[in-house]
Amino acid sequence: MVVVMDGRASAEQVEAVIMRLEECGFSAHPIYGVRRIVIGAVGDRRVLNSLGLETMPGVERVVPIMKPYKLVSREAREENTVVRVGHVAIGGSQLAVIAGPCAVESREQLLAAAHMVQQAGAAILRGGAFKPRTSPYSFQGLGEKGLKLLAEAARQTGLATVTEVVDERSLELAVEYVDMLQVGARNMQNFRLLQMVGRSGKPVLLKRGLSATVEEWLMAAEYIMSEGNGQIVLCERGIRTFEHSTRNTLDLSAVPLVKSLSHLPVIVDPSHATGDRRLVGPMARAAVAAGADGLLIEVHPEPTQALCDGPQSLTPAQFVSLMEELRAVAAAVGRAA
Repeated sequence: MVVVMDGRASAEQVEAVIMRLEECGFSAHPIYGVRRIVIGAVGDRRVLNSLGLETMPGVERVVPIMKPYKLVSREAREENTVVRVGHVAIGGSQLAVIAGPCAVESREQLLAAAHMVQQAGAAILRGGAFKPRTSPYSFQGLGEKGLKLLAEAARQTGLATVTEVVDERSLELAVEYVDMLQVGARNMQNFRLLQMVGRSGKPVLLKRGLSATVEEWLMAAEYIMSEGNGQIVLCERGIRTFEHSTRNTLDLSAVPLVKSLSHLPVIVDPSHATGDRRLVGPMARAAVAAGADGLLIEVHPEPTQALCDGPQSLTPAQFVSLMEELRAVAAAVGRAA
């Protein structure tokens, strides 16, 4: 349920409601909006009527949430959540573009990519230091060395940074170096990892699982938010279907759907969705038109030499052209890029 506080409720009245909920075994999660404060409460619905919350000072109303995902739902928060990653806002009027190589391969490669995407207008640098690969013989990433290179690139360019974490050790290292943590498609239902990134306090980029339903995706976000971390960005990256012409099937209908169900921002990864750099631009433009709050795009200084996902990585020149095209599409739908 959510407890909607009156717009004039004092901090003391909010705290009194939180204490009452916790005394009765509920987990309380205050959500601070522009116009009012709501308190998400997770607990035994059978004792709801005995709490007497409606009579407490400052309480406007109590609203039961019927969906399995509580805190991430629109019922818990009507306003859009804007996630802050360094100096970047995701979910506001500005389209946020995250770009960079699939994997951090070397200092020269990463710094070249970082300067190039920064000059083209990207807001956040992506780069994998830990790479969960289908084959145990494929490049697995540089580990902590890759994280240090991301930090160096951030210092040189002023870009915020995001990298994927795959387990407890990679998480412990990543929080020291990057601004945002990514949970990849393969780990979307790694519930222990979701809880740990929730407790980290860092913004989280949560990718949709390879075969996950929208509800399962939102439930994964609920794991993170139930740990007190509401700085979550959802990323649609295509799902596995019977179609083999593309790497995955990009579900653009999920963008407006999820934005109607949840207050969290939604971005799209056309690189992993298609697996083909020729399709990245058209799908990126379509994603912005569909209402995506941002894009996650793979860019490599020399895609033919990439150790990971070269066929879907844009060249620097292709990325510059795409950014120019995105500005026109963003303007057409009332956003800046």
